[in-house]
Amino acid sequence: MGHEFSPTELATREDLAAVYRLIAHFGMDDLIHTHVSARLPDEPDKLLINRYGDLFKDVTPESLAVIDHAGNQVRGPQVPINTAGIVIHTAVHQAREDAICVVHTHTAAGVAISCLEEGLLPLNQTALLFHGQLAYHAFEGIALDKGEQERLVADLGTKRAMILRNHGLLTVGRTIGEAFSLMYNLEQACRIQLAAQATGQKLVLPDISVQDRTAAQYEGDPDGSAELEWLAMRRLVGI
Repeated sequence: MGHEFSPTELATREDLAAVYRLIAHFGMDDLIHTHVSARLPDEPDKLLINRYGDLFKDVTPESLAVIDHAGNQVRGPQVPINTAGIVIHTAVHQAREDAICVVHTHTAAGVAISCLEEGLLPLNQTALLFHGQLAYHAFEGIALDKGEQERLVADLGTKRAMILRNHGLLTVGRTIGEAFSLMYNLEQACRIQLAAQATGQKLVLPDISVQDRTAAQYEGDPDGSAELEWLAMRRLVGI
């Protein structure tokens, strides 16, 4: 590849580049905006993030920049890094030891749901993946102010997904594959809700006991689907 990376860093770079390409493949990108970050396994205070200006479909393992929790580029050529990406992603990684990967999007469906007072409804099994795991954060303007970081991580708490009001979606993964899967499913849940609401018909919500049971079933992952899914997604984008 023309670069010297440790085996663990290279594996992280490959997984993260795959997420960028998958976000583009599934139409969840926003020109050159939004971000995906991953913690370096051998340097937990360092993160990989995209070079601002690259289309997500063009991100490669070697094009990812290394920053610290203050947003400083710590090695390699100095490249543009989006300020909002630094503010949001460094805050979550620094606050959460389990935050191996953080994905943030501005999709039409995700932003639309973020603008609804009711937020995401427990309408179906996809939405129920987030039962008890979904936080909300009030809109404060474009995320350029580091003063917002404390409020953002307080609202997120220990949950694995968050709807940023009037803004978009965010997921936190214990692995890079999990962070992508959570975002894919959160996006699908938003699209499904909007489609159901567009019919104008009365919505049917599962009983709360069924909501609890479904969320527990997801957590158990009895068929080992998470790893199988991520391997399939890697194959899809050829990384």
